[in-house]
Amino acid sequence: MKAIRILFTLLLTSISLCHIYALVPSDRRQRLTNGWEFIRQDMGSIWEVMRPVPGAGKPEAVPLWTAVTLPHCFNAEDAVEPDVNYYQGAGWYRTSLPIDNPYSGGRVYLEFEGAGQKTDVYVYTTLVASHTGGYDEWKADITEAVTQFRSDAVLMKRFKGQIPIAIRCDNSRDTEMLPSDMSDFNLYGGLYRYVNLIYVPDIHIENIGIDARTDEQGKEGDISLDIRFNGLERIPVSLSVHIFAPDGKEIYATDGQLQNFPATTRTPMPYEPPASDGKNSTCLHIADVRLKRPVLWSPSTPALYTCLLELTCGTDTLRTTERFAFRHFRFEEKGPFYLNGHRLLLRGTHRHEDHAGVGAALTEEMMRTEMQQIKEMGANFIRLGHYQQSSIILRLCDELGILVWEEIPWCRGGLGSEVYKAQARRMLTNMIHQHRNHPSVILWGMGNENDWPGDFETFSQDSIRAFMKELHDLSHRIDPSRCTVIRRCDFCKDIVDIYSPTIWAGWYGRRFRDYAAMEKAGFDATPRFIHAEWGGDSHAGRHTENGAAGKGQGYAPLDSIEAADRNGDWSESYIIRLFDWHLKEQEQMPWLTGSAFWTFKDFSTPLRPENPIPYVNQKGVVQRDGTPKESYYVFQSYWAKTPMLHIYGHTWPVRWGKPGEAKEILVYSNCPEVELFVNGKSVGKKKRDSRNFPAAGLHWNAVLQEGDNLIEAVGYNGKLRLNDKIRQEYQTHPWGMPAQLHLSVSPDASGSHFLVQAEVLDRDGVRCLDAKDVIEFGCTDLHALLQNQGTAQGSRRIQAANGRACICVKKSSAPVIVSACDKGKVLKTAFITLNGQ
Repeated sequence: MKAIRILFTLLLTSISLCHIYALVPSDRRQRLTNGWEFIRQDMGSIWEVMRPVPGAGKPEAVPLWTAVTLPHCFNAEDAVEPDVNYYQGAGWYRTSLPIDNPYSGGRVYLEFEGAGQKTDVYVYTTLVASHTGGYDEWKADITEAVTQFRSDAVLMKRFKGQIPIAIRCDNSRDTEMLPSDMSDFNLYGGLYRYVNLIYVPDIHIENIGIDARTDEQGKEGDISLDIRFNGLERIPVSLSVHIFAPDGKEIYATDGQLQNFPATTRTPMPYEPPASDGKNSTCLHIADVRLKRPVLWSPSTPALYTCLLELTCGTDTLRTTERFAFRHFRFEEKGPFYLNGHRLLLRGTHRHEDHAGVGAALTEEMMRTEMQQIKEMGANFIRLGHYQQSSIILRLCDELGILVWEEIPWCRGGLGSEVYKAQARRMLTNMIHQHRNHPSVILWGMGNENDWPGDFETFSQDSIRAFMKELHDLSHRIDPSRCTVIRRCDFCKDIVDIYSPTIWAGWYGRRFRDYAAMEKAGFDATPRFIHAEWGGDSHAGRHTENGAAGKGQGYAPLDSIEAADRNGDWSESYIIRLFDWHLKEQEQMPWLTGSAFWTFKDFSTPLRPENPIPYVNQKGVVQRDGTPKESYYVFQSYWAKTPMLHIYGHTWPVRWGKPGEAKEILVYSNCPEVELFVNGKSVGKKKRDSRNFPAAGLHWNAVLQEGDNLIEAVGYNGKLRLNDKIRQEYQTHPWGMPAQLHLSVSPDASGSHFLVQAEVLDRDGVRCLDAKDVIEFGCTDLHALLQNQGTAQGSRRIQAANGRACICVKKSSAPVIVSACDKGKVLKTAFITLNGQ
């Protein structure tokens, strides 16, 4: 054991903590990513799934199964397919596994990190487990079923010694299941999170509870360690505990026989999940540890402690690690948020499990990239809407220093029967038990928009209040250290600890210049306030000019745009101003706990078929594939610590106006001073002042020349110099009504695709830079189009942005003919031939 402690200390001091789980495994665990087959339909029986089929795996096999890799979502593309409702129904997965448990008499589990939305698990034709709920983690014990299958020599020969597994996922509509289909997001189907094969000894650790407490100044720290064991009938069993500080130094160690540890006084919750193998579990209190001056966790210093456990029974040894941290937080009544005794303005966003081309089936690498983008934007807070998300995300929040609001999917529709309520209780209990050791979590969400009726004939505010109170109390019984919260249900705001009303200044209500008054009214109306969900939609690549609108110029004065009381104009020009105004106002609110804008990334939704990109909620500051919009850099200029500089307009290739007319140029930067150059000539230096709107004072009026213009900015931060530049064409020729489409082609950034661009022109061939025609692309080989991605260059049907629409076409598919037509049937269809050159 001493050698193990030395090795573990060396690992902590020499590598990133994120790799510890791979080096010191909690059990024998294998991600089951390859070797799966899938069919998107229901089957007549489990025997039909398992029976031998002539031509299996070949085109003549009926029905046809396809090879897939996990994680896998069976709505990866149809969630944003413009002409269909996304598939809601059953889908089947099957594989064969070489089961070889190294532990004598041990257990074999299939662990599901999340599967949507109802799941049945079979070993051959034996149903071993069922689960309802697409977002909490759960395990299926397949031990006995594997033993039974192995007793049949004929079946073992047929499957070549491997164990056949089948899994049925079903996301069919069901009003008695959370979340509601009225929700503004897809209820995805499939094994869209990782599935793991796990071997454990017969006696093993089921759950670890670490309560790490400290005072506001961090003078002392207390650790209380409770462990829930499965199968403690056999003794003697020994346990060693070692706790390591963030720098790898061991600060506590103990070992002994389990029978010498006291049984915990913690009372199991009514809806606490039972032991995964159905056996009785035992919860023991293992340790109380007191520290002087613990290292505190915060967004700037996310310091993590590690608890190493080693459980030994006979020749079986199980080693596991759990990370935790010390931090103290409080929401001041009628005041701000404090972390470790200091006021911290929560600068937050939201996240859905959704990505172009994969739906909810994000890999760990994709999740890490997304969370790093959020951190680099400068966020220190995130609301995981509107359901429990992958433990990988929680782990990344711990590592990166991002505080978390996580919630259950009681979202819209009303309140169902006892079946419905039992699922809500179960999901809340699971979420807290599974994620309670993550120091990033500060808020447990009880629901979202629960004032929104529709799923049931009866809508009772009294019943919703009673159930909200039940969930609030349940949360505090399981975890009294964290606060409860809901968003937008005024008749329940007095029940939870923290409340967020609905405030959408400049989008769904009033003007964004009214934001401060609306925010203060929300703050005054509740004891502890936070502002979740604000912002608006923006169509990537759409921009609006400032100045007086003239005939044929197709733009409106910004004062007029800013006065819009809802929905702006869906331009990036409007949304950067809305965000800019909110952020500069928030800096002047000493009483504000914080906010979270909606949302970080565009995501699919079944409720918005008429959006510029069909079925996509376009309120993200990055597109659905993670490509930043211009608004990403607005947040970075206010929030990020790392010096940054960005000229607004990287996605704006053509500006327009009158000859000699001064045009506004914005630079978003956190540098103290910025100098602007237009066509090689300095337009002057300006100092950053967040009270100076827009762009914190970094705005210039400059005359652009007809045709090509080079715009450069230099940011000064001490001795550091930052540079950014863009090229923009300036068009002064007015245009008439849209009359034709013109197609052109260029290579895309990856080099593997053509980028086909459709431009809307008037009858004289002048670009109509305000055109919003809905363009539909076609191809002689539809598989050649990069479509159903829900992005500006990956959507077969899309509304034009400044008279332009684009789509990517695979070079490998050439030669092909690509077409573009106007869905309004005003413009003649245009064609272009791609020869692969």
